[in-house]
Amino acid sequence: MSASTSAIWKNHITIPDTPEGFTLRTTVPANPDGVEVMLEQWEAGSEEPPHSHPGDDMTVVVEGKMAIQFFTRTADGLVPEGEVVILNKGDTGYIGAGRIHDAKYIDACKLVYVHDKAFGFTAES
Repeated sequence: MSASTSAIWKNHITIPDTPEGFTLRTTVPANPDGVEVMLEQWEAGSEEPPHSHPGDDMTVVVEGKMAIQFFTRTADGLVPEGEVVILNKGDTGYIGAGRIHDAKYIDACKLVYVHDKAFGFTAES
């Protein structure tokens, strides 16, 4: 069995008001004192603008390839911080609470996303 034939990945639904190419299935109910575990599926070429989350997160790439750029806020706006981080199939990425970053999905991606506490998304510009 692979991610493309697994019954888990076949049950994705489109979520309104999210970036094009994103689908999600929450696998653990929201718990403000625990974690949320989500399965994410992104189309190749889709992306998320700079943003942050209220809790720490961990992303495991099940299939595909993605890129993450971190940013620092200055008086002149957001400035890229460090090199772009590339995550390939089998890689795990960690992002601390409040850290500004974007995400670009180079190839179609299937991800396991774990967020500390209840999930939140804050657009940063």
